[in-house]
Amino acid sequence: MTKAVIINGDGKTCSSIIGPTGPEHRRLANKVMEDALRQANLSFEEISCVIATGYGRINVPFADRQITELTCHAKGVASFFPTARTAIDIGGQDAKGLKIKNGKLVDFVMNDRCAAGTGRFLEILVDTLGLKIEELGNTSLKSTKKVQISNTCTVFAQMEVMTYLSKGTPLPDIVAGLHDAIATRVVRMAKKLKIEPDVVFTGGVAKNIGVVNALRDNLGLEVLVPDEPLL
Repeated sequence: MTKAVIINGDGKTCSSIIGPTGPEHRRLANKVMEDALRQANLSFEEISCVIATGYGRINVPFADRQITELTCHAKGVASFFPTARTAIDIGGQDAKGLKIKNGKLVDFVMNDRCAAGTGRFLEILVDTLGLKIEELGNTSLKSTKKVQISNTCTVFAQMEVMTYLSKGTPLPDIVAGLHDAIATRVVRMAKKLKIEPDVVFTGGVAKNIGVVNALRDNLGLEVLVPDEPLL
């Protein structure tokens, strides 16, 4: 996704836009910037500094500076949760674990080579389940006995799901098992860092209460989620 956030001098959000992403980074960056300015009732001339971050940051022609996503992520997490020591981010493309100290990034781990452990894992499997992506969280809350998804490979996990469905396994138990599979993989990755509380969970997948609960259970720690984890 392509995002734009305008922040005033007091650190308060004036506007925020989340738009689609694609290969046309420059056009998309211009579009979300225009929309954010319109929402905040501001002109571009009133913006003192533009920071570009993320995979497409080099393609934002109007940016004053380019800063890595990881550095910005740590700064953003610390601004909302000053006591944060660990951040776990699960998005559509990758999953990340960040170690934060005094509001700064000190170490990180990342999985960006496989769909397993990312939002893409769930996006692929919702069609098999006959659900919408936004229905997964509440569906999993109805589970009484989650299944075990033993394969971390998305293709083989899909085959496991189909087997459970053919056996008449309750849908909530399958969904809860998928959430647990994601959480297990991500926690295993994050443990390469020394996980310390407070733990903050961000990314689009953090909007799924089922994954939030699974992450908490796998960590054995409370998990904090910002109001807008996708931003």
